[in-house]
Amino acid sequence: MRARFLHLTGFALACTLAAILVIVPFIGRAEAQNVAQEHQRQPLVADLSRHLVAITTGFAGTDVLLFGATDEPGDVVLVVRGPNRDEVVRRKERLGGVIWANGAAVTMHDVPAFYRVAANRPLEEILARPARERHQIGSDVLNLRMSGSVEPADRGEFRDALIRLKEFRDLYTYSPNAVSMLANRLFRTELYFPANVPTGTYMVEVYLVRDGEVVSAEITPLIISKVGIGADIFQFAHQQSALYGIAAIIIAVFAGWLASVAFRKK
Repeated sequence: MRARFLHLTGFALACTLAAILVIVPFIGRAEAQNVAQEHQRQPLVADLSRHLVAITTGFAGTDVLLFGATDEPGDVVLVVRGPNRDEVVRRKERLGGVIWANGAAVTMHDVPAFYRVAANRPLEEILARPARERHQIGSDVLNLRMSGSVEPADRGEFRDALIRLKEFRDLYTYSPNAVSMLANRLFRTELYFPANVPTGTYMVEVYLVRDGEVVSAEITPLIISKVGIGADIFQFAHQQSALYGIAAIIIAVFAGWLASVAFRKK
């Protein structure tokens, strides 16, 4: 009897193992198919050719390729935001009809140091102003908080002056037809960063728009950093400002003495 029980138990274990060997691969394939289907259902996929821009002593600006794909036709809008910082804007006033001096000033908080907007066609044809305000797309709808002893009616003038200054320095740009829509719902564009681009962490935002509404978005970080001897000098100048000033004076005096010796008339 005991032998028969052991025989039945062994048979049951064998059946259980066989069932596991059959069911587990099936479950694994099913989960893999679900993951693949979920990935295929993503409306928007985007990435950068590189996620680090290294600024060296000979840096003169660079381009970074952004590319991606959509599941169905739609418009693609791109926003690149640089590190936020406070900016002081001053109004020039004439004193005595001759001398120009700084007058009223406002401080704008959390201002993007770099701001670029690009799309496959003009923004006004893609998104209405309320939608752009909701996603902060476009320098005209940026939410810039201000503080200072300036009349509320004059704050728009300071805001416009800041944006004009950023545009003049090539830090704020708008390219309505810079995103190229390719075959098979692929897209690409070149992101240009000028030589005066600030260092820090940037956010590259890609929006997929259909019927005037944002249906999907991708956010990719990009780091712009100084490297090499230029970065070491920059860090030393900011962390050891007193020693940096003394070293600069010594080098200037030595350079002047060396020049006087080299060009001394005999």
